[in-house]
Amino acid sequence: MRLRLPTERPTEPPTGYKIAHPVLSQDGTRAGFTGVSLGGALPYGVVAEAACVYGLRHRAPHRRCDCGFHCVHDRRAAEALLCTAEHRAAVLLEVSVLGVYIRFERGFRYARQRVRVMTLGACGCGAGAAALGEAGWGRPGWRALVPCCGECLRGRPSLSPAGFARLAGDGLRVVAGGGSAPAGLAAAQGMGVPELAAEAALLQARLDVFQAQLARLGEGGERGGRGGGGAAG
Repeated sequence: MRLRLPTERPTEPPTGYKIAHPVLSQDGTRAGFTGVSLGGALPYGVVAEAACVYGLRHRAPHRRCDCGFHCVHDRRAAEALLCTAEHRAAVLLEVSVLGVYIRFERGFRYARQRVRVMTLGACGCGAGAAALGEAGWGRPGWRALVPCCGECLRGRPSLSPAGFARLAGDGLRVVAGGGSAPAGLAAAQGMGVPELAAEAALLQARLDVFQAQLARLGEGGERGGRGGGGAAG
């Protein structure tokens, strides 16, 4: 007997999350995405159908192959992938899983998808992204883009989030995820002069206490050293 997986018939398409690199066509008329793993050589649009990346003639997703689109159930699991060095410049996608799919513990492998929302991460400098700038690499016929702030664009070719959504079409929504400054730094940037003055006074008081304790420890060490020398004599 061969074990059959249970068949699901959802009333609406399941939602998944994944990361990808935004790309712009060579002639500047189309926008899309390219994957970060096996499917990275095959850019796709907002609405796309998967094909076997190994060139086999079966339909994706095939149970004996790893072809097809991939996504995870949990948004936080997809966001965690953006922490790795090779994926820092990628964007987060919220997708609708369409057509045939295979459910796994952490996500789906499936035949078709619609990208509903693209969330931009921070610029490489840590500031919030204002546009998508040329990344300096790409695929044949496609230029890769990265989130950039206004200061880091420095005249290189760029595309606004609204412009990318218009070229991608099919109702794509593009949102900015904000900067990646540490919480303490972000709080300091939001302080006014009185708050900063109070914070500086508190730091100075802590420094004075530390210096006083250090001085007492030094005095104790000197006395102990002199006493120990007399006993040895």
